[in-house]
Amino acid sequence: MKKNLNFCLLAGFIAAFSLTSCSDDKMEETVVPEQASSAKIDQPGDLEKICYYVDNNWNSTAVLKTSLQNSTDTNFMNAQMTKIASLWGRSNPTLRFVDDPSNYNSTYNAISYSTGKIYYGYAIYYDAKSKGGDIVNAMILAHEYGHQLQYIFGLPSVSENTARPNELEADGFAGYYLRRPNGYNKTNFTEIASAYEFAQSIGDYQTNSPGHHGTPAQRRSAVRLGFLLGQYDLNAANFDYNFFYYYQGVLNGTYKMAKNTVNPEIDAYMSQYIDELKKIQTGEISAEEFKNLK
Repeated sequence: MKKNLNFCLLAGFIAAFSLTSCSDDKMEETVVPEQASSAKIDQPGDLEKICYYVDNNWNSTAVLKTSLQNSTDTNFMNAQMTKIASLWGRSNPTLRFVDDPSNYNSTYNAISYSTGKIYYGYAIYYDAKSKGGDIVNAMILAHEYGHQLQYIFGLPSVSENTARPNELEADGFAGYYLRRPNGYNKTNFTEIASAYEFAQSIGDYQTNSPGHHGTPAQRRSAVRLGFLLGQYDLNAANFDYNFFYYYQGVLNGTYKMAKNTVNPEIDAYMSQYIDELKKIQTGEISAEEFKNLK
């Protein structure tokens, strides 16, 4: 839906030069994550009628942009988006950045939408970069794209009464991308583990909360499993099958020991790591020891 151009230009100027505040792409609809959607279609509120309004998952003062603070950062993220989507044989989702000059910390988030969009906050981008370098943002973006794969292919194949399977599989997708030669191409796990400490620190212990993402130890074991599966060229459905075949330790306390007859080559490889995955998930392998895994 197109809006009046003069009004949009004015609103965009007021909104700290928001680069995409009035684009047709932005104004088609107010988008919310899949888990927050409902059957009822509400009429837009006053804020939603304003060009620079992002959506109800961000502060009302936040603005949507096509770029970060400089072209180097913007080009890096756009290139990573292309590479991540290409790895899975897909075209790029819409990647946009969210800034809020009046409340910078409110943009400490990244959201993947079922409408084929990823919105990435300024605050989380620059904190991640300062603490772990570019690889951390590549990992977070690969995690968010993992949710795109879930929307597209109806994944994960396992469900709980919390978001944990969705979030842990997305962690696995990130670990997989970081290892693949046509991905971030990091075959040394120590580099990935150090970067991952940033993301797993956002893990939580609210195991009965609908938004539960998994504990830090569970998130470590998820990214480790994704990295191990990066030894093989998998499509999204086969990744999902293998991820949950081996990752039962998160769901019911035991890793499967039966032979994976669907993928015997993967099974022979993974059998070397089952005990290690158990120890990561239970915390027997500490955060420091995790960083030194090969």
